[in-house]
Amino acid sequence: MMYKSILDHEKAEYTYYSTFKSLLSSGGVANIAIIQGEETYVERFLAKAVNLTDYREISSIVRHIGVTKGFKEVIDYFKIPAGQTPAGFRLEFIFTGDQTLKADLVRDISYDKNGVKRPTKILFSADSANPYEVAPIRNMIANLTCNPSIIYDLFINNLKANVGQKFKNRDEVIGELGRILGPGCDISVELNNPFAPEEELLEEAYKFQEMLSKYRVVIKVPHTGPVNKDNVNELLMGDKKLQRRYDEGKTEDYLRGHNLALMLYEHGFRVNFTLMFEPYQTAMALQARPYFINSFIRHRHIMSGDIRNLLASCGKTRDSVYLKQLRTYMIEKDILAPKDADLDLSKGRELGEWMLKYRRLETAEGFDGLDGVRHNLRVLRQSHLKESRLIICSMEGNNYADIDRMLMEDEFRDMQDRVVITAEPDYLARFTSTPQVVSYQRRFMNAAQGQKPDPVLRR
Repeated sequence: MMYKSILDHEKAEYTYYSTFKSLLSSGGVANIAIIQGEETYVERFLAKAVNLTDYREISSIVRHIGVTKGFKEVIDYFKIPAGQTPAGFRLEFIFTGDQTLKADLVRDISYDKNGVKRPTKILFSADSANPYEVAPIRNMIANLTCNPSIIYDLFINNLKANVGQKFKNRDEVIGELGRILGPGCDISVELNNPFAPEEELLEEAYKFQEMLSKYRVVIKVPHTGPVNKDNVNELLMGDKKLQRRYDEGKTEDYLRGHNLALMLYEHGFRVNFTLMFEPYQTAMALQARPYFINSFIRHRHIMSGDIRNLLASCGKTRDSVYLKQLRTYMIEKDILAPKDADLDLSKGRELGEWMLKYRRLETAEGFDGLDGVRHNLRVLRQSHLKESRLIICSMEGNNYADIDRMLMEDEFRDMQDRVVITAEPDYLARFTSTPQVVSYQRRFMNAAQGQKPDPVLRR
């Protein structure tokens, strides 16, 4: 049966007339009744306001109010307390054509519980698999990002973080994170081996879905570049360097991640398509219909500064030693391959100069390392993927402050609801404070001590 939405509260501001409760026959207004057996579900949105136009339309064509099968599944799965709807879902209404209006719960992390939008259009995420550090930030975030390094290196195998070695494996960690975060937070989990057969990857994705539910799970898929199942061992043995340049791969290798992301999308999964460092990756990445794309900042911006300094030193002194250092640096950073150890120095200089020009490091567009973010937001604005969001990630120093200011620029204010900012919890928490907080707390606490000469308070 075709469904028609008759309520759209996102397109206009309304002067609210009443609530759904006033439409019920028990109120003696419109002779509309709740479908038998769905009373406890319908009660969860009876207090929702209805504007005058919708009130009149509903009154004229609706005789029953109920909920969809999906609505019931969400409420029952998350065991939501009576009278409430969960965070992470928006309430939508559809007219079924048989004089029945049904409420549905649609996944949308922009919403807090009971259909109230989160405080800001910009959303926050945490890069962590440590339940102990996720707990304090759980009410502030709409997404959590985990990858194998975060799960194993930074938590499970970290004796200091994994207190008492309570957590033994990935599944235990993911289960605990899901319990802490509740229904309102997406959890982006990365497949262990993107080069495994697709049937194995799909099986792993379904296992994540079973642990977290289809509502919360987002499968994190990496760009693969020239790496494939045959040469990936080069990254695991010896000097751990790929023996070919990043731009010397095969077409099927470059697009391995894209096709994997698209395959998962076609199986109903939302995908976090990750490892995006350059703006030119964006448009092709969107062909895989990702739920999230990413802009990595830290290492790229540091690299740009290092290359600029080496080129500047060479230009100032005319000493080729700096070009040799540049060549070595480019091999260390995988811009060049080990076989390029004897590459003509002028070629390395040309490549470095091109990179700086492309990244617009000396302009207002890229001086703060955010040229990729600006580009990605423009591409998203022009795309047909209205639900896709940009995760801004990999930060250090004052990157967050620069991002916060950039998002207030006139050009990007309309894109704030397409942005998720993610970092380690302690990094994000640091930007809740300033030096003046300490100064004022000193003053206030000393004043309070003067008012309450209790010896305990003076300690």
